[in-house]
Amino acid sequence: MEIVDQLNAFPEVKSFLNNGFQASIECKKVPVIDSHDLEWAFNLTKQNMQSMYITSEWGWDDKEKKEEMFDKKGWYLIARNDQNIPIGMVSFRFDIEEGDAVVYCYEIQLSQSIRGKGLGKYLMNILKLLGTRSKMDKVMLTVFKRKYSIMLNLAL
Repeated sequence: MEIVDQLNAFPEVKSFLNNGFQASIECKKVPVIDSHDLEWAFNLTKQNMQSMYITSEWGWDDKEKKEEMFDKKGWYLIARNDQNIPIGMVSFRFDIEEGDAVVYCYEIQLSQSIRGKGLGKYLMNILKLLGTRSKMDKVMLTVFKRKYSIMLNLAL
């Protein structure tokens, strides 16, 4: 069974350009993502989030986080710079949450060097577009309270 790129219906969103910064965006399901890209996504998430998890009631566990991030039901939006190096990602699933069909955003992570360029907002807008196209009721995500002010800037 072929896994279709969810962005094929929207080729115009596969390129991001803002104030001279550009990135290409791809959408892939976990089973077809290169193992190096999955490890990169995990390492970026660990680098960005481990300390927050440790200070929360959840704690951090590499094995559990990898199981979540590498689950075959998962999808990724991966942003790459002009040298094809991954610089940001969203991991998500199409799911049912509290009776609603949702696109559930598990992670949105950006490399430190490209934050503040609008890429995170752009990726969230793509996620909303995918949800609308798939007739989902809403986009959902879990936010650490410390990050709330940041997430307000990404409001859909």
